[in-house]
Amino acid sequence: MPFKALVFSFLLSLFNTSYLLAQVNFGKAETINHSWKFSLDNVEKGESTDLNDSNWKTVNLPHDWSVKGQLSPTLASATGYLPGGIGWYRKHITIPSNRKGEKVYLYFEGVYNRSEVFINGHSVGKRPNGYISFMYDVTSFINYGQDNIVAVKVDHSKSADSRWYTGSGIYRNVWLVYANPIHIAQWGVYAYPKKLKKGYNLNIEVDVLNQTNTAASLTIVNELLSPEGKRVAIQSEKLNIKENQSDTLKTTINVKKPELWHISSPKLYTLNTKVLKEGELIDESNTKTGFRQFTFNSNTGFALNGTSMKVKGVCLHHDGGVLGAAVPKEVWKRRLLQLKKIGVNAIRTSHNPQAPDVYELCDELGLLVLNEAFDEWEYPKRKWIEGWNVGTPGYQGSYDFFDEWAEKDLANMVKRDRNHPSIFAWSIGNEVDYPNDPYSHPVLDGGSDTGFTQPIFGGYKKEAPDAMRLGKIAKRLVKVVKTYDTSRPVTAGLAGVAMSNQTEYPFTLDITGYNYTESLYDHDHVLYPNRVIFGSENRHELEAWNAVIERDFVFGQFLWTGIDYLGESGSWPSRGFYSGLLDFGGFIKPRGFFRQALWTNKPMSYLGTYVSPLNGGDGELQDVWSQLNASKDKVKDEKPSMDAWPIWNYKNQQLIRVVCYTNAPQAVLVLNNTIVGERQNNNNDTGILYWDIPYQEGTLEVIGMDLQGNEISHDAIKSSKRPYAIKIVNGDKQINTNGVAQITIQVVDENGVPVMISDDEVTCHIKGDATLLGLEASNNTDMSDYTDNKHRVYHGRMIAYIKAGASKEDILVTFTSPWLKSAKKTITVQD
Repeated sequence: MPFKALVFSFLLSLFNTSYLLAQVNFGKAETINHSWKFSLDNVEKGESTDLNDSNWKTVNLPHDWSVKGQLSPTLASATGYLPGGIGWYRKHITIPSNRKGEKVYLYFEGVYNRSEVFINGHSVGKRPNGYISFMYDVTSFINYGQDNIVAVKVDHSKSADSRWYTGSGIYRNVWLVYANPIHIAQWGVYAYPKKLKKGYNLNIEVDVLNQTNTAASLTIVNELLSPEGKRVAIQSEKLNIKENQSDTLKTTINVKKPELWHISSPKLYTLNTKVLKEGELIDESNTKTGFRQFTFNSNTGFALNGTSMKVKGVCLHHDGGVLGAAVPKEVWKRRLLQLKKIGVNAIRTSHNPQAPDVYELCDELGLLVLNEAFDEWEYPKRKWIEGWNVGTPGYQGSYDFFDEWAEKDLANMVKRDRNHPSIFAWSIGNEVDYPNDPYSHPVLDGGSDTGFTQPIFGGYKKEAPDAMRLGKIAKRLVKVVKTYDTSRPVTAGLAGVAMSNQTEYPFTLDITGYNYTESLYDHDHVLYPNRVIFGSENRHELEAWNAVIERDFVFGQFLWTGIDYLGESGSWPSRGFYSGLLDFGGFIKPRGFFRQALWTNKPMSYLGTYVSPLNGGDGELQDVWSQLNASKDKVKDEKPSMDAWPIWNYKNQQLIRVVCYTNAPQAVLVLNNTIVGERQNNNNDTGILYWDIPYQEGTLEVIGMDLQGNEISHDAIKSSKRPYAIKIVNGDKQINTNGVAQITIQVVDENGVPVMISDDEVTCHIKGDATLLGLEASNNTDMSDYTDNKHRVYHGRMIAYIKAGASKEDILVTFTSPWLKSAKKTITVQD
């Protein structure tokens, strides 16, 4: 490397630029999220430079207009009874005159959906997929030193186009990117580790564009920094690119003893890539990377860095309850930490790419990621309009642009996300093989000659699309993934494994996901001994987890679902699907503690209650799966509930079922210092201990013990008196400008005991430069207004999301409610 370039490189590393390195991985980028004009209307010539938008609403991005709409039973249950529509966004920006000669790009992390972007009245492109990030070169349309108008049309008029809530609008960040005409290509740095006998190689590819009319002789410098920021290695190589062409530099950095990325210790390195021309820096990119090894075996399952482990995963949709699809990074961080707390070590992005923030957090926090692209391919699935799996379905969807865009969308997903060390597999689809929705095959008729003896879903439908098409499409998609990343396996979530086994579909995959078909694990392992099997979507019962831990060849499961989400709702009133380990507000639900007992080694016990079935009560069946079980079980006493809330307020002497979720070998129940539930060994059939006892006011405790009878865990709940005060139980004391504070309140009695049965209405008042993004109490049946500063608590609890402005003045937040003592909190804001 020339001495001049080395000196410049060193000096640059000390210089703190005011620009951010956007996720596009090149150039100088700045977010342009503030002060957009918005109109929820199909505005005629909304892109026109002559249009007067002064009366339009001013909004900041990310922005989701659907979640601010009116919940209505006339809308589709599939998307949470919230509206879609057509909206226009406009922003006035000035590009300085000294930017002439540079390239100017607009980069959108996600727009839902069917968007078209204009600059100064000129259309620069359309993108129908609402989950894919995309970029446009707008250089030729810029008026330098003058006002420029960016206009975006978002057409979500097909509002019931998904089986879950999608949101509407520019719901992720938007970036303005400046770059030298010679620069690293979009997502043009690719770094992936490869395990050697001794140490690792970091394989590096740098794709560079030369958008000038002369050839360029370049120097590409790759510097690897340790997790502590120390230089590990530096390389300098030449790259000559012809005029108006691109070329790729391929190189390798060897690291003998790297600090490994692991879920318990997610060590991240930084690859700093510089492009120099005649010793002058013309572009730069920083890429987070990590050293780790994924191993998949059809008999022994999955290993991370050579150590076998079970994947304890959850499926996640992308909304944040009251926040809709515009979920701040701070909120995702809190949610993911909550999931890790209860033993989750992996997420599946169901069923689409997530925001860049999510992958960055998984890298940093130590969560494996199964990154998924599609929920439907060339034909639409049923979309429920009146409730969950009832009524007459609709058939809007993304199928109409699949043929034209699928391969480009998939390629963009892989190129955008392939540097994340947390991602361990790519999924090309979810349940696209669902029997008769839409594909069919003769095997669905059953019969001994087929080997599949149970006719299902109405049997074979000759008029339906032929399931044999699945294999051909899968081959195309797998080829796309392998073009851009060969370091990870390709998978899919199969809903109709028995049918798909008659096609090429499963055999195109490197690892195969089984949705709710644990009964086929043993059968298929014998029939297809080279197939790597895992549960890509599973229910919460212990049986499904036992199917994993009792079989070395099944490497894990992904529960449906990790967090409650909007849409896929039951009949009105119902905001969404509520089988999550966490609720809409990111609080751990009872079944989250049940899972913690199964998935963590740290001693824990949890105590919950409901009216005993022996007393004629149904308990609090808060979860959709539990409701289905209750409707099917003839004897409701057979299975204790995993949805028991920590409530100890009932009628005197009423028979109450008390349940305990614990990883202790045994436990005993104590009421007011008296044993009322004899010692029980942990239940291997349900994973739940329970006692039926008459209610008596006081303190109820469970003591978890080891086999020698020593206490190793404990939990207690108390009877509460009337609601007395609002208490702030958790919340940020300090945030950055434009950051988001999360404040949790709990209604308590005069002794400070949580009043779990409280549903008091609470008002949030804010003083200072801040905005209330929303109040979330996590009540699935509360269909009231979510756009104001008032809301009823649920189980006495609620969380407030507060976004700071640009100033550094303190924010005072006050919570009030009639007849309750108010609570206040001051939040300090810093740069």
